[in-house]
Amino acid sequence: MCIKMWLKPEEILLKNALKLWVAEKGNEYFVLQRRRGYGEGGGGLTGLLVGTLDTMMDSTSKVAPFRILHQTPDSQIYWSIACGGTKEEINQHWEWLEKNIMRTLSVFDSSDDITSFVQGKIRGLIAEEGKVSGVQEDDPEKFREALLRFEKWFDLPQKEKLVTYYSCSYWRGRVPCQGWLYLSTNFLSFYSYLLGSEVKLVVSWNEIWRLEKTSNVILTESIHVLANGENHYFSMFLHLSETFLIMEQLADYSIKRLFDKETFQEEPSLSDPLQITKRGLETNARNEQFRAFFRLPKEENLLEVYESFLWVPFSHFNTLGKICLSESYLCFASQDGSQCHVIIPMREVIGVEKPDRSSRALTVCVRGKRALRFSEVRDFERLGNAIRRRCGMTASPQHSASTEGIRGECQNLINHFEDNPEEVAMMVGQKESSKTVSNEALMTVFHPQDAENLDPKMLKEKMKEQSWNIHFSEYGRGTSMFCTKKTRDLIVRGVPEALRGELWMLFSGAVNDMAVNPGYYSEIVDKSLGTSTLATDEIERDLHRSLPEHPAFQSDTGISALRRVLTAYAYRNPKIGYCQAMNILTSVLLLYAKEEEAFWLLVAVCERMLPDYFNRRIIGALVDQAVFEELIRMHLTQLTEHMTDLTFFSSVSLSWFLTLFISVLPIESAVNVVDCFFYDGIKAILQLGLAVLDYNMEGLISSHDDAEAVTILSKFFDNVTNKDSPLPQTVQQNSVGNNDKASSLSKVDISDLIKEAYEKYGDMKSEEVERMRKRNKLYVIQTLEDTTKQNVLRVVSQEVKFSAPQLDNLYALFKRQHFLSCYWTMNSPVLLHHDPSLAYLEQYQLGFHQFRVLFSLLEPWSLCSGNDALFLWAFRLLDENQDGLVNFKEFCCALDILYSGTFTNKLKFLFKLHQPPVSDLPEDGVIRKSPERGKGKVDLQAYLKQWQDEILKKEESIKDLPRINQAQFIQFSKTLYNLFHGDPEEESLYRAVARVTSLLLRMEEVGRRLQEPTSPTQAAPEGAPLNRESYSTPERSSDTPCATIPQEVEWSFAFEQILASLLNEPVLVRFFERPVDIQARLDHAKGAQLKAKTNK
Repeated sequence: MCIKMWLKPEEILLKNALKLWVAEKGNEYFVLQRRRGYGEGGGGLTGLLVGTLDTMMDSTSKVAPFRILHQTPDSQIYWSIACGGTKEEINQHWEWLEKNIMRTLSVFDSSDDITSFVQGKIRGLIAEEGKVSGVQEDDPEKFREALLRFEKWFDLPQKEKLVTYYSCSYWRGRVPCQGWLYLSTNFLSFYSYLLGSEVKLVVSWNEIWRLEKTSNVILTESIHVLANGENHYFSMFLHLSETFLIMEQLADYSIKRLFDKETFQEEPSLSDPLQITKRGLETNARNEQFRAFFRLPKEENLLEVYESFLWVPFSHFNTLGKICLSESYLCFASQDGSQCHVIIPMREVIGVEKPDRSSRALTVCVRGKRALRFSEVRDFERLGNAIRRRCGMTASPQHSASTEGIRGECQNLINHFEDNPEEVAMMVGQKESSKTVSNEALMTVFHPQDAENLDPKMLKEKMKEQSWNIHFSEYGRGTSMFCTKKTRDLIVRGVPEALRGELWMLFSGAVNDMAVNPGYYSEIVDKSLGTSTLATDEIERDLHRSLPEHPAFQSDTGISALRRVLTAYAYRNPKIGYCQAMNILTSVLLLYAKEEEAFWLLVAVCERMLPDYFNRRIIGALVDQAVFEELIRMHLTQLTEHMTDLTFFSSVSLSWFLTLFISVLPIESAVNVVDCFFYDGIKAILQLGLAVLDYNMEGLISSHDDAEAVTILSKFFDNVTNKDSPLPQTVQQNSVGNNDKASSLSKVDISDLIKEAYEKYGDMKSEEVERMRKRNKLYVIQTLEDTTKQNVLRVVSQEVKFSAPQLDNLYALFKRQHFLSCYWTMNSPVLLHHDPSLAYLEQYQLGFHQFRVLFSLLEPWSLCSGNDALFLWAFRLLDENQDGLVNFKEFCCALDILYSGTFTNKLKFLFKLHQPPVSDLPEDGVIRKSPERGKGKVDLQAYLKQWQDEILKKEESIKDLPRINQAQFIQFSKTLYNLFHGDPEEESLYRAVARVTSLLLRMEEVGRRLQEPTSPTQAAPEGAPLNRESYSTPERSSDTPCATIPQEVEWSFAFEQILASLLNEPVLVRFFERPVDIQARLDHAKGAQLKAKTNK
């Protein structure tokens, strides 16, 4: 029987087909037919004959019993486009056509356009089906053909790596163009050729502002791309979700590589832009999702997935889910992801036993007398072998045991497990921290609990502890504890003070980081303490601003611990170094966790749970604020109707996200928020933010301005309390809410507020939050980039004569040239020496090779054409701070002189250009003088002196310019000759330069005679000026005009002499003062920039 498939459109006359086919359903453009002799009724004698005919045919000639034809109302011709072996199969195609094609066809004006579009779409789907079945791996020939078309149509550099391609429709207004979407490492490209009309689109991933899946009346499902102010829509994909995933991965890869300057050293599949593959991107996406869900270290990768049932002892039933296996962890999550999940480090596993082959089950035994039973595992033997192999690699010597011992212990556990499933022993505690640092949480030092204290709050605290102990006895304790809905309920009610540090470590995954890195913290504490960096200076400044009202941070014990943790982290991660708000968060961590634990909690927060929060641009926090705005529009419609501009909530909520509400709530209330954060991640903060706005809805709607709204929220936070907190008043914050005015407002208990947040907004999925994060990240980064551009242009515009549009175009060219140095390599000097601590003016800079390409495209006279030495001298002349990089301001100032400068300034630039620098540029990169953030000594005096020099820098006088010597003057004259090549007045200009050089040489000879009257000379005859032939250009001869002068005699010229001589030649003055068509140069550079990179 024929399987369902799209067919290459073939013309059919329906008149002859009616005898063999019966119409099942149809519409204006399509008809679904059933072949007579199949299905209901059989079709009588005709059906019998048709069925007999089909039976006699061999398998290659059989006709599928169902098909779909395309028709137009004013045509008698039909086109076959699909067939199927069963009604269910053909109906899938029919539904796809109705969902994706029908609405689109209404936009066409003629039947021919409709038929052409349908035919093109079906052909694209056929090719798509072939590619999805494994073209790149199984049919490299087809992928090679696609690659050749990609290279031919888009003329991109040969280094550009095509990742994959898809058939789709691109919308130009309300008309779709059927063609091919090509996804490569650095570009999104589309090509279509239909009815003589060619459509070509090339967009860099780093230019995209929005990338999202959308739908509307015409487009049921499409992909929306916003780039350079233009909206692009792509639809009718055979596999839209797969396409969008690859696009999302490539855009994110580009952002990290080009904006964040990541080198992906720990991710081999992404470390080389020339080797990016579709499979590698899909694997990376799965690994990211896997690590985020289970809070695993960034080194972990998802290796194998098995569907199975897990016996849940406390619920007495098997729950269906998936086993996820990585290098060092065995994880399980139930199908909905919320009922139950468990994480088992391989270091905790002591054996694997197969108790029942018939049920395809295996039992994993872990330390602490616990066992987990997985059943209905399709390939349970392979899973068991994989676990044993990894346990053998990761188990430490002191935990190794003989095979017989393990088998015996496992069997005992299995028997006990099956007979008494409700009895699960507690896990062993964590190892003691390093003795070189503090081993006590600051809260236990400054507020030890009194066991004999029986006041109501302490009794309630003991009840909480008892509830958790019961939970531990049922669900386990430690790294392999079951996390369920009951766990979340206990978190919402508040964690006991004595268990807070342990549970934070567990839920954040920091317990695993610390376990696999013994001694790491003590080592970097020893290395980092005593160093002097920008980060350590900022840390020292903020130490005494961290919870100053708490007794722990009024003593050297707390301050020293805080200093060690922050300094150690700045040493570990110089890319972040230190950022404000880290001190507040770390202070709270130190209250409830030991010092080393606090360090690993900080690592988990900064590098895993709140990515990109604590850096110069706080991108992560801004992204989550954008997500927060989106959630406000979804859930608080009454508020959005009153306040259409939600940017106010972004500004007021920034501290909520950066400090997890610690900066706005009293400490005894804020720790409850931190409890929820470590369990549910950023979702908990978003939920609480919505609950806060919802609680104050009436006041916010009635507020007249932002200041009044801020006051409403501030008063609210002052009146949030924690009635169950056992902390004494000396530890609790004395908020403004204690004054008479605030005390008149009703108090809000933090537990009630958190409970309300979970009840109203708890159905929010973490996966959806991550999708919203990705959707908003591009827009946030591009908004920041646009702000940076405006700041740069504002500074540069004060020193150049370019118009605003010209300066904008120049910035785009400069930034793109900077990115081109990173497009196809991870080893460019710009990438390797990137310093994120520099000001916005220095963020985009060009090394020598990138400068040479762009400068050659923009210079007005082909000044350095064919002369690498001049390019190098121009580069060093522009590089004012001698750091081996040219920034945008330096580049623009040079072009401004060449385009719009006076005759004197242009000549001065050329004069200085021929005075080479003392040192040459290193071959293999650039020299960065600024220290890395978080590493290296900082010479503050040098910074202050450089700043002072820039302030006091005065206009350079022509008298300050040094004289040029003989060789430099010869090269200067050759450069002038080269400038005139191809000019309409070329001959006159050559003669003028010859007259000037002869005059200058005679002047020099006269001056030398006056200084040395007795010296014999061999001057040129007075009436014989040097002509163009005797002083030839490099193309004509290597001879020089000084051939008649003794080489042993050193002579030189001052700039004033050259200027005065050239001013006497009107044709030269006219040449240098001739206006330049700046826009034409910019347009030329824009079109040739990529090709220039290729041909470099």
